[in-house]
Formats: sequence, structure tokens, C-alpha cells
Amino acid sequence: MTSTFLLNNAKYAANFDQGALALPPSKGAIVLCCMDARVDPLGIFGLDIGEAHVIRNAGGRAIDAIRSIVISQGFGTSEIAVVHHTDCGGFTFTSDEISHKIKHGAHDEPAVVHAVDSIGDWGTQKGVSLENSVAVDVELLRNHPLVLKNTKVTGWVYDVRTGRVAQTVRDDGYSHLNEDAHL
Repeated sequence: MTSTFLLNNAKYAANFDQGALALPPSKGAIVLCCMDARVDPLGIFGLDIGEAHVIRNAGGRAIDAIRSIVISQGFGTSEIAVVHHTDCGGFTFTSDEISHKIKHGAHDEPAVVHAVDSIGDWGTQKGVSLENSVAVDVELLRNHPLVLKNTKVTGWVYDVRTGRVAQTVRDDGYSHLNEDAHL
């Protein structure tokens, strides 16, 4: 893959016409989503380069995105779309399972054990519905002391098989949050 990066970039740069875009995203939005390669966060919502900040991490989890959200809000963003997706790997194991796998793979090397234990919760969602996972992250952002109070936060579920997205948490406070959701 590395051998094609420069070649592909040369092709990209030959027709690049986005150099004059402003630093703040023109739509004032953040799309928080999973790092899954099947998810195109701009394409899902019909956005173009320069219109929204895209923050990606494993599972599209809010707690892992706080630092980036705070910095983005310093550039004027006031709306966050939290997007989780079907067939997400983060729903296939628990935090305990991934911790055990990593430690075992490293033959319980003390430095690895310490690093894994320092992470604690891996943000995995085995046994939780997509809708509740989204709702938990929306509520976390709405109530986080570092996220600006007037921020519009909505929740979405993207279907990787159909390309369709459904809003599961509206900006008016309605959500599907119930007892099986957890942080």
C-alpha cells in the first residue's frame, strides 16, 4: 500500500482545487463516526470537503472524541451528528474480551498488561442495540462540561448494506435511550 501513496497523491494533487477553503467548516458541523472503512461520513449526508469536521474512532464513540470536539468548537462548530453503523466490529466483543485477547497475545508482558489496564473500558457495545449506543453517546455530549451548552447533538444509524441513514435521536431531546444502554 505504501508504495502507491505517492503515486496516488500525485494524481489527486494534479486536479486539486480546494486549497482556498477556509479553516472552519462552512456548515459549522461535526460528524462523529466509526473508523470503519465502509463508512463515508461526508457522503452519507451529502457534504463536501470543507463543510464539516469529521472525527473518527473505533465505534464512533463520544468519550474518545471529546478533545477533538472541544478543538472543533473553537473553530465555531455548533452541531454534532453522532453516527454509528450496522455490522460494527465494536458490537462483537466486550471490553473484557478485547483486554484478555491483547494481554494473552503479548504473553502477559507487564508493560502491555499495564497499558491495557490503564485503558479500562474499550467502549465496546456487545449486547447493546445500535439505537441505545447512539443515544448514550448523544447524552454524554449533551451533558459533557467541555461541550458548549447550545450545541445541537443528533444521533444516527447508518446501514452499511443499503447506504441509508436513519435519525434515532432528534435535537429536541427525544431519544430511544433505555436501561440496556451504558457508557
